[in-house]
Amino acid sequence: MNTMAQKPSFAFVAASWTALLVGFAAFLVGLWNANMQLNEKGYYLAVLLYGLFSAVSVQKSVRDRLDGIPVTGIYYGLAWASVLIAITMLVIGLYNATLTLSEKGFYGMSFAMSLFAAIAVQKNTRDSQTLGG
Repeated sequence: MNTMAQKPSFAFVAASWTALLVGFAAFLVGLWNANMQLNEKGYYLAVLLYGLFSAVSVQKSVRDRLDGIPVTGIYYGLAWASVLIAITMLVIGLYNATLTLSEKGFYGMSFAMSLFAAIAVQKNTRDSQTLGG
């Protein structure tokens, strides 16, 4: 595999952090203003935090493998399973929630945006450290 590694640009780093903060903040503001019981709000917050952690873990384990750093198969599998579990938990929660379709879409999109942005931020951080930034 012949790839040219580059340090991420300031614009990409800023866009990644902005997407993460906007997605996370939007999800939290939505929860704060939602007409849900506190235990429901806690469920969605826990799913978001679990999803963010598992997405970063997947990115790290995939990157470690590409860089030749040993990653056990069980950890690699658990990282991927965790992402799928977090997404499934959100989908099931939203399917059963008494929310309007626009609210469900809002939570789904801010969740997806946050997970994608967390992966991009982790990649940028790793690239910056690896390439001396």
